[in-house]
Amino acid sequence: MTSPHGSDPEQQPRQARHTRDDVAETALRILDDHGLPELTMRRLAAALDVQPSALYWHFPNKQTLLAELSDRIASRGRALPFAPVTPGDWMIVTAAEAQSLRDALLAYRDGAEVVSSSFALGLGASVPLTRLRAAIGRGEFDAETVSRASAALLHFILGHVSHEQQRLQYDSLGVAAGPESDEGTSAFEFGVLLFIEGLAQHAASRSTTR
Repeated sequence: MTSPHGSDPEQQPRQARHTRDDVAETALRILDDHGLPELTMRRLAAALDVQPSALYWHFPNKQTLLAELSDRIASRGRALPFAPVTPGDWMIVTAAEAQSLRDALLAYRDGAEVVSSSFALGLGASVPLTRLRAAIGRGEFDAETVSRASAALLHFILGHVSHEQQRLQYDSLGVAAGPESDEGTSAFEFGVLLFIEGLAQHAASRSTTR
């Protein structure tokens, strides 16, 4: 039986099934264009021209989707090639990784909020934590110190960038957000330096008491 337009519907090519990567990349585009509050499963399904239920083949819920986006955002930062370990270079590598992660978060609207929410739920943020652990781990620290220091530094990065992105959003809306403050690159670099020097001093004080 032919359709009113004279073609057999069974002979028409079916729309290709979307992959997990298609879904995640489309979600990233919606996030960047409209922000996290507008990233709903219904809107994502409409952008892909599928029913919302089709998305659950790839992501069982929105939280797992955001966890995937979290690691994709963090992966967009420039991964630093690690040279052989030399004494003290963990400070330079850690500072560079922190700046790289900041750049990656700023590259996406609400990027810090996405990563922060996944990190809080324990569903994502494996990429930034892995990168920070590798950098701090170049120092002569025990495993517990590396783990705790990496999480603490990630908290600082997420909090700082979150405030930066909120300020950018207020500016774009023409909202008066109070007097200008030094919340950009220089403030971020100062915070990272303070953290690194504090960690080095902490390690030195512990070694002298043993």
